[in-house]
Amino acid sequence: MKRIRQAEAKASKDEAGTMPEDAELLVEERRRHIRELVAEQGRVTVAELAAKFDISQVTARSDLNALADIGAVVRTRGGALAQRDDDDLPIGVKQTLRRAEKMRIAAEAVKLIGEGQTIVLDSGTTTAEIAKQIRGLRLQSVNVITNALNIAVLLAGAPHVTLVMLGGVLRPSSYSLGGPQAEAALQGLHADVLFLGFDGLDPEIGVMTPHLLEARLNARMLEVARKVVAVGDSSKLGRRSLSVIAKIEQIDCIITDAGAAPDTVQALRERGAKVVLV
Repeated sequence: MKRIRQAEAKASKDEAGTMPEDAELLVEERRRHIRELVAEQGRVTVAELAAKFDISQVTARSDLNALADIGAVVRTRGGALAQRDDDDLPIGVKQTLRRAEKMRIAAEAVKLIGEGQTIVLDSGTTTAEIAKQIRGLRLQSVNVITNALNIAVLLAGAPHVTLVMLGGVLRPSSYSLGGPQAEAALQGLHADVLFLGFDGLDPEIGVMTPHLLEARLNARMLEVARKVVAVGDSSKLGRRSLSVIAKIEQIDCIITDAGAAPDTVQALRERGAKVVLV
């Protein structure tokens, strides 16, 4: 570890602003060890890394940020979590990821909500941002159907919102309710717009989630909605998951951020979906 610290000191004194080759190799080596540590433990803290590798906390944060940028870890306040395709990250962590993009997506989504309409809000952090935007809408009345406890709490005190809460089995990591009870609760209901969150979206396969019960409930939501709007940040485009909720042809509009890959956007539009980039 002493060699690493000496290399960092040497790199910081390099007036040309370039890192010497030996220092760069040592940094990469340390980051590789950090990745292995996160994978083994599931999570690490900045303070833990600073002590273990004999580096400053500033350097430890820089390492975690660099690893998060390439998708090797999930950055959290004070540390990082392991990044796996099938991870069911706690909602408290998810809501901190790509927050600015989700807020822009939500602002665009609420433009589709009209006076007196009934909308369905699927569970998720992007749809939770939509709920926050709904609280500020200058409407006399809007009906909201949701299966998410956090969304229900956000809208419970809004005087212009009539809230319909679906029952079911709670998935604590997402505050969402699902299962046969939630599906049965949709029977006889009708909605103007469904705002559907997603964990993965592939032009060839469709909208996906790793959760079987959630996929079944989402499919029922599609059946009761006149218009389906998929909402999610660009990091989820091109990602595949276990359960297919709907084909792209079943989606009327996809709202995502401007970081979406142009070829993916083109492929989605060729399949008939309107794609809005914000």
